[in-house]
Amino acid sequence: MMLEKILQELKKHAPFTSFGAITGIIIMAIFYNLPPKISYNVFYILHPIHVVLSAMVTVSMYRLHQKGKCKFWSLIFIGYVGSVGIATLSDSIIPYLGEMLLGLPNKGIHIGFIEKWWLVNPLAFIGVAAAYFRPTTKFPHSGHVLLSTWASLFHIIMATGETLNLSSHIVIFLFLFIAVWIPCCLSDIIFPLLFVREE
Repeated sequence: MMLEKILQELKKHAPFTSFGAITGIIIMAIFYNLPPKISYNVFYILHPIHVVLSAMVTVSMYRLHQKGKCKFWSLIFIGYVGSVGIATLSDSIIPYLGEMLLGLPNKGIHIGFIEKWWLVNPLAFIGVAAAYFRPTTKFPHSGHVLLSTWASLFHIIMATGETLNLSSHIVIFLFLFIAVWIPCCLSDIIFPLLFVREE
């Protein structure tokens, strides 16, 4: 039952994720030679907003499916791990693997909840609180898929330092797709549902 639901959700989200990855390639074609410092700053605008929206969706999904009272500490755990942990995988770790595969000259891994702990961690808790008082999934999920794509993209742009050829663009498209498709469905749908107690 759960596996079937997961596969359905992955299938349902594939077209929108592809659209997000295409927008990422278009943005990269425009900003490919952006100075690394500016790319870094853009990344640290997009990544924290992604964390807020991810926390909102993760907690909302749990609250909307959990019958009975939701424990406060459970909401914090699910919201924090589901947003910060999986957003780090999506925005930082998977793009870094792509940078290594392409041998990009300025590759580096930027872990937001450590590098800018004072920004990313409080925003995760704000997302949890927002979902606690008003759970909603539709807009935050769509927004967070796009923001995740663009955050992953600017992580890669930081590393480029040169014009990329067509094959590099194809690899980056694939990494953008994977970096968003699996982790975002994991954080927004699969992860919170693992904690829902069935009647």
